Amino acid sequence: MATPGWAPPTDTERRLCEATARGDWEGQVAAIAGEDLYLAVPQQGQDPLPVYDDPAAGGKCIPVLTRGMLPPWQPQQFFDRVSVEELAEDWPNDKWRLAVNPGTPCAAYLPASRTHRAGWLRHRAQGGVRPGGLLVTHYGGPLHGPVAQGLACGAPIAVHHSVPWNELGTAFLDHAADAQTLRDQWSVTDPAGWQQRLDQLLGGQFVPAETEAALRARARAGDAGAAKDTNGQETAGPADAADAPAVPELVTRYEERFRADGLLPADGRVVSLVALDHAHAVNLVRWGLGARLCTPHQAEQAVQQAAARAREVYGSWEEFAAGYALGRMLAFDNGWFGPQYAEAVHLHRVLTQDPASPWRGLPFA
Repeated sequence: MATPGWAPPTDTERRLCEATARGDWEGQVAAIAGEDLYLAVPQQGQDPLPVYDDPAAGGKCIPVLTRGMLPPWQPQQFFDRVSVEELAEDWPNDKWRLAVNPGTPCAAYLPASRTHRAGWLRHRAQGGVRPGGLLVTHYGGPLHGPVAQGLACGAPIAVHHSVPWNELGTAFLDHAADAQTLRDQWSVTDPAGWQQRLDQLLGGQFVPAETEAALRARARAGDAGAAKDTNGQETAGPADAADAPAVPELVTRYEERFRADGLLPADGRVVSLVALDHAHAVNLVRWGLGARLCTPHQAEQAVQQAAARAREVYGSWEEFAAGYALGRMLAFDNGWFGPQYAEAVHLHRVLTQDPASPWRGLPFA
């Protein structure tokens, strides 16, 4: 039965609710078969497996949550990701049930006999693992306002992982994965290190300095030229333009390809690379929340700061998008136009063309 006033936070919960309303057991399994499920990490002294008696199921259950039903951030409450495949292979008792989102409006209680678990595996094999590159919105998260604008700056990385773009919560992937990302990719293991990396990213310190200087100088010269055309009189370019480094040939090659593939307009140029750092700053915040290296208040302040820094450089989501794409190509593709380039085009098209995208629905400034 539907709960008045309650709406499923993501499409996963919507599909689960619809299957439950139909009494469709196969549909319930299909709704979660390719998804990450979340199992509470036991506190010290607790049993490693959170088995409990559920009157709604009429017996013992192991509870898991779908992504959209994770509780608000708590400093000592962690969850591990688990799949139906892992659950099916390690299930301890044929008489127990899998309680999905127990006690919520989208609860489902799945029988877990050997035959039923074979069904879980069949649905997993048929539907496959949830792919990357999906735009996901959490309808209980920020959808408007400064925090949403800040989170939208990190949307390309959220789409890459197919996690909600507008979430500041319990986890980006899960506690262990978030901590490992910070450690392995950013050498961050404590709050002080997290803050240092955040400040560096907000300052655009990870993009190639000479290329960035050349792009900025070219943009300023272009602005000066535009002023000359508008006013009908000579307008000198910036004093430092002649001394600025030349825009690298690799950049112009990417810009030509961007125009052909719709990442830039016919006469467009990239004005800056720092969108890459700003996007990483937003996700450093999200990983920091997941690893418990910052608080929700710090996170909200930081993502708003990322949006403010982006507005100092770019005038639109289209400019930001092109800057992110070029920054990523220079860092990871280096003129190959290979899989990284194909992914960048996909992310760009999702975020600039999907009507549900924050880059379509949110103002940049």
